Amino acid sequence: MLSIGAFAQIGQVTHRMLRHWDTAGLLVPAHVDERSGYRSYDPSQLARLHRIVALRQLGFGLDDVASILDQGVDADRITLLLRERRIEVEREHRIAAARLVDVERRLHLIEREQHMREIEIVQKSLPAVRLAARRRLAADGAEMADVVGPTFDAVAAVIGAQTGALDTPIAQYAAREDGTEVLAGYLYSGGAQDGIEIVELPAVEVAICGIHLGSMERIGESWQSVHAQILDRGLVPSGPCRELYVRAVSDDQADWVTELQQPVAAV
Repeated sequence: MLSIGAFAQIGQVTHRMLRHWDTAGLLVPAHVDERSGYRSYDPSQLARLHRIVALRQLGFGLDDVASILDQGVDADRITLLLRERRIEVEREHRIAAARLVDVERRLHLIEREQHMREIEIVQKSLPAVRLAARRRLAADGAEMADVVGPTFDAVAAVIGAQTGALDTPIAQYAAREDGTEVLAGYLYSGGAQDGIEIVELPAVEVAICGIHLGSMERIGESWQSVHAQILDRGLVPSGPCRELYVRAVSDDQADWVTELQQPVAAV
């Protein structure tokens, strides 16, 4: 008989793993001392131990390992499980490779600029949203604040009496030859009313997003950071950009929180 220490050393596993596999029923000791609880293993159990280790190294979960051990080694079944595992590993590899690229990009930016960016950029999907909104054209050279604020105010005048109707303001900006079309409104589940337009903004599969803190006076700098990241990632804008005003209450805008959202696509 082999002590748990000797058995673990030969199999290159820890005592904790052996106890866990015992609890799971994968590898039950040949003998357990009734008084001390001390586990002992028969040398013939090393073959089962090695099989468990090999399957775990391939990434199989304990349930799959137990199933394989109970049903025996069937070539067709092992082939099917390995193919499924290959798909999982390939997906994990793609995710890890993307993360590595992002780490390298950040290192390059820090080395180039000698400081961290003030705005943190993430890549994510955007859900579809239904807005009560109004549209207005901001002509070239116009102050955007003079257009956006009154447009939100016009929508609020229609739906503002409803509890929670003004909790989630969103604006979308679409470039036109004669200026920028501003669509400003609020997340809305109610029915149509005079003075507002019900707009369904579609879900976006991939968007580059960043959080702008504080006054709108410097939001252009934050948008520059977003678009610089889009170029660095080899992407291009693929639709109108959006601004989600997470917090927009104080008059001086000092504590405003705005998420910048730019749908993107591969070049």
